[in-house]
Amino acid sequence: MSEDGKMVTATIDNIEVNVPEGTTILNAAKSVGIKIPTLCHHDDLKPKGLCRICVVEIEGYRNLQTSCTLPLSEGMVINTNSHQVRRARRDLVDLELSNHTGTCYTCNRSRNCTLRELADECGVTEFRFGEKQKADHEIEDSGLFIVRDMNKCIQCRNCERACKELQAVGAYGIKDRSNKIKIAAFADKELEETVCINCGQCITHCPTGALSVKDETEKVWDAIENPKKHVVIQTAPAPRSAIGECFGNDPGEEAMTFQLATALRRCGFDKVFDTTFTADLTIIEEATELLIRLKKALVDKDESIALPQFTSCSPGWIKYLEHFKPEMIPNVSSAKSPQQMFGAVIKTYYAQKNNINPDDIVSVALMPCVAKKFECSRPEMTDSGYKDVDIVLTTEEAAQMIKEAGMDLRKVPKSEYDAPFGASTGSGVIFGATGGVMEAALRTAIELITGLKAEDLFEHANITPVRGFEGSRIAEVTIDKVGAVPEILKAHFNDWEWLKGATLKVGVAHGTANANKVLADIEAGGPFSECHFIEFMGCPGGCLAGGGMPRPVNMDVREARAKILYDEDMHYEYRKSHENPEVAHLYQEFFTEGPCSHKAHDLLHTHYTARGVIID
Repeated sequence: MSEDGKMVTATIDNIEVNVPEGTTILNAAKSVGIKIPTLCHHDDLKPKGLCRICVVEIEGYRNLQTSCTLPLSEGMVINTNSHQVRRARRDLVDLELSNHTGTCYTCNRSRNCTLRELADECGVTEFRFGEKQKADHEIEDSGLFIVRDMNKCIQCRNCERACKELQAVGAYGIKDRSNKIKIAAFADKELEETVCINCGQCITHCPTGALSVKDETEKVWDAIENPKKHVVIQTAPAPRSAIGECFGNDPGEEAMTFQLATALRRCGFDKVFDTTFTADLTIIEEATELLIRLKKALVDKDESIALPQFTSCSPGWIKYLEHFKPEMIPNVSSAKSPQQMFGAVIKTYYAQKNNINPDDIVSVALMPCVAKKFECSRPEMTDSGYKDVDIVLTTEEAAQMIKEAGMDLRKVPKSEYDAPFGASTGSGVIFGATGGVMEAALRTAIELITGLKAEDLFEHANITPVRGFEGSRIAEVTIDKVGAVPEILKAHFNDWEWLKGATLKVGVAHGTANANKVLADIEAGGPFSECHFIEFMGCPGGCLAGGGMPRPVNMDVREARAKILYDEDMHYEYRKSHENPEVAHLYQEFFTEGPCSHKAHDLLHTHYTARGVIID
């Protein structure tokens, strides 16, 4: 795009177009309602023009040109639908189909496959260049819960580009050349042998069924149908913003929070709980940990304390740190993710309260994320004495179960979540968007430290400086006054005088490529090194665009889903995590010594003792 505001004028399909200099033909056509079909193009990724489906005819040009890579120039006369263009487009689609193995009715992407949509648009009714009957590649079902069927790969390289450009990981590479070219795991290894972080962004950006999430719905059905098993499910904040898309809703159309509770109960789950409960629990534990770190660093002058403190809700981000920056692991909060906290509470407190043998409980989590499947399978996630979370379903898997049970989610009546983990807050809901964890933490920290209402500092308690889709951002809150220490924190603090006049600096980053820049800034002593608390989310946009969410995903979709979550936040009776009455009851009845106590650490935290937060 032109930085000096220069505009160019051209004609596309007899329509005059006036756009900023540097705008591609593809985007210029889109601005006047002309759709040019694409296959390899994705708004998140740098255009490459690999598939050539988007070719157009330009007066004065000898050959057809790719509209996704060529900027519009002054006076261009472009035809997007000439005979030559249509013929080339049809030939390219037919060639792709001739090398594509598998039938659409058994493919997980049959309802939203870009190749199938193009075939329909081009009027494909036969395989003009032949139909491949035999698969060339075995299906790769890795231990990372990502399934690769290279027989359906169209060589668009979106997976490779997403992994490098958005996530700065590089788990994919190119093998061989010409007609033997293949998208392979780095160095042609198995995917689980690479530095893959399980984020699933390769799946999100794949236009066909070549990449998918390992389907575990049959395991859940088996558990539900076993009369000896007590099967419970927790539902994360992000799926409610998008599961309606699996049933025909447009992105941002309607939150499906309470329809989802009904549908899952009708599927046969014994209890349906809301993960926002442990999102609130996470805020209490993580905020307490941060305050303990700050006191040790600022008051006790303990130079071993690692600051800034990083949030730990995103397992893809955690794995990224383990692979690429293990020296910064001490900065990560020891608090587990809400998913894993819930699993530990279910197999202990809930089992005891209801006199159920934990061995008979099957704990299922509905999550937006492929990495959550990996997280629940980590060997350390067994602090309850059992596997804390047994099975993770993605949003698309849960939608499939609901469909199998004969329901259209849009027509299911609403119902409340089950006690004792049904009370939610708006803070827990916004965990699904980038900046949501930070906003929830600030709402609670402001009120616990100052005694003021968050609404006194921010209109409607909406802390907008941490919202948005910039790759990273910094916000500050100055503590002008302090209040009394709340009862729940008196085991750790006598007063807040040591915080009076301090400015709390926080940061937010989403997508591990952006996170990597923030880490480099910290190491270089840049602005982020002055932060006290930084939220990192592994996926661009946060959980609402995770690898297990409905596809396609782009910036418009992210914004629409985020709006659903922020709108829902405004309608909750309780909008701050510390106000959740069921969380308060859990501390009164089970974690009686309060947050960051021995028992809380045993069940709700990992055990990096070097972080200096375990209470002796």
